[in-house]
Amino acid sequence: MAKKRKPPSIKGDSTTLDPDFKGPIANRGCTDVLCCIIFILFIIGYILLGLIAWVHGDPRRVAYPTDSKGHFCGQKGTPNENKSILFYFNIFSCTSPSVLINLQCPTTQICVSKCPEKFLTYVEMQFPYKINKNSWTYYSQFCKSPIVRPAKSLSQIVMDDDCPTAIFPSKPFLRRCFPDFSTKNGTLTVGNKTTFEDGRGRIRNMMELRAAANNMNKILDAKAIGMKVFEDYATTWYWILIGLTIAMLLSWMFLLLLRFTAGLFFWVFVVGVIGIIGYGIWHCYHEYSSLRDHPNSHLTIYDVGFRTDIRMYFQLRQTWFTFMVILCVLEVLVILVLIFLRDRIRISIALLKEGSKAIGYVPSTLIYPVLTFFFLSVCICYWAVTAVYLATSGVPIYKIVTPGGRCKHENRTCNPEIFNTTEISKACPGAQCNFAFYGGNSLYHQHITTFQIFNVFVFLWLINFVIALGQCALAGAFASYYWALKKPDDIPPHPLFTAFGRAIRYHTGSLAFGSLILALIQMFRITLEYLEKRLKDTQNNISKFLQNCLKCCFWCLEKVVKFLNRNAYVMIAIYGKNFCRSARDAFDLLLRNILKVAIMDKVTDFVLVLGKLLVVGCIGVLAFLLFTQRISIIIEGPTSLNYYWIPLLWKI
Repeated sequence: MAKKRKPPSIKGDSTTLDPDFKGPIANRGCTDVLCCIIFILFIIGYILLGLIAWVHGDPRRVAYPTDSKGHFCGQKGTPNENKSILFYFNIFSCTSPSVLINLQCPTTQICVSKCPEKFLTYVEMQFPYKINKNSWTYYSQFCKSPIVRPAKSLSQIVMDDDCPTAIFPSKPFLRRCFPDFSTKNGTLTVGNKTTFEDGRGRIRNMMELRAAANNMNKILDAKAIGMKVFEDYATTWYWILIGLTIAMLLSWMFLLLLRFTAGLFFWVFVVGVIGIIGYGIWHCYHEYSSLRDHPNSHLTIYDVGFRTDIRMYFQLRQTWFTFMVILCVLEVLVILVLIFLRDRIRISIALLKEGSKAIGYVPSTLIYPVLTFFFLSVCICYWAVTAVYLATSGVPIYKIVTPGGRCKHENRTCNPEIFNTTEISKACPGAQCNFAFYGGNSLYHQHITTFQIFNVFVFLWLINFVIALGQCALAGAFASYYWALKKPDDIPPHPLFTAFGRAIRYHTGSLAFGSLILALIQMFRITLEYLEKRLKDTQNNISKFLQNCLKCCFWCLEKVVKFLNRNAYVMIAIYGKNFCRSARDAFDLLLRNILKVAIMDKVTDFVLVLGKLLVVGCIGVLAFLLFTQRISIIIEGPTSLNYYWIPLLWKI
């Protein structure tokens, strides 16, 4: 009679003990070769994209402001070398809605050496010119080209757009002339005036001028912050490196001393939590008792109803009684968890101590995070540089803009050389052919957006691959320590270098496979964020609800995949199987030991978080004192920072 086969368990079959297993398998083959080939092809394509973008792009277009003809202001070796500031002919045009669409103010823009310092109009210049030519010389520097005398009428000047109809006191901001606002007795003024003539027969007030300036500032604020952040990094980069080095040394000390302090950290915190909750219970009982004779304290929360003044609820006995009950339940739960899970907590602490010993026997694992940081920095820099070069690729593109935005030809491309001779300038009075952006009609320029998406996707793939490579290499190194019976004699030489070589040689495809899954999820999350911002004003409540559900689901999915991938890489490092087989084995192992894994993870995370808080707190306090000049007697830090928290964040 045939023997009945045992049905497979949902948790998978337990792995049988192999007494001859000596650690990570040395004789292994390449895994997930197809994904490895695809990954290499993507990297080659990414390199080619960077080279093509480098040929066509010009990052100077980001650094220098550009006039209406697409010329850089202040660039060396050009006619505008000594004209580094951008001047707007009619800043009131910047209130047009097209500003936020085209990212350009629909008025003529020229490069000047300095901003205007006084109120003047073109009409006012025509009369003094006959007596004093110096006044016109000052005014003419804000015209498109040198004009000997103001012979044209105001209507001709407006039509030909040769000169501004008026100028007013301004100051350079981000290399652009903006009104020099000041407050006098609570009133907004420019040059001690609250109103002025705009050169076209209208009297304007400062609120209109500020509205126009603020509209342009919405576009420039991001760039201003970016430039200031860059300046702070350039000023404090060596301090940041010193802080990172100190933080790294403190982290190493914490990990090496963890074998002695892991249990102390955990139990001191647990006792502290129990004590704090106990004090909370006593405080709630004390408040509950002290309100016994207080008028209206017998009322319930339902009787009081909803109040904006939250202090009203703290005058009710029911509020403190509710808090006391909640804290009592929480205290009991904490104590019960410690009683019933004490053995597993002890095992978790013992494993933490063993991990600290492993770091002591394999000290090269302390250096590897520096290599990961270097690889991640290279990926981030390559992505950022490629994105800038892609964004600045092409030739100047000019588009038709009108102050009111009512022309049917609005936003069409045009040629500034012949624009004034076309029918468009006659059909749309006041229309101008201004520089808009850099682009082109070639196949490359038509797919710039696609290349930017490809740039982001491969960047995410590479970032996840670098992290996966580190996890797999470290898992292989610690596995060599774990299976060594006599430590340190049985630990193979250079375990981290050997594990890193195995991961690169045999399992690039498997690591790329796991990284690809994670990159696809992250790309979808980025797409959801982008759609939410683009469709923010057109969504109804149902679509917002569905979108938030999708964001929540994909956030959870990303966390789950990261956890499974990390354990799959451990199985790959030990047994050398492909990604899917390793992920399945890891999932079965986790499912069979789900309670042990949960407790171990939480205890480990908690102790490591305490260590991170200790290191971050020390470095953060020192950095704050340094960058805010609180310890200038001992050591003097940089004094010209825009935001002292920029280097502080890097150090933390």
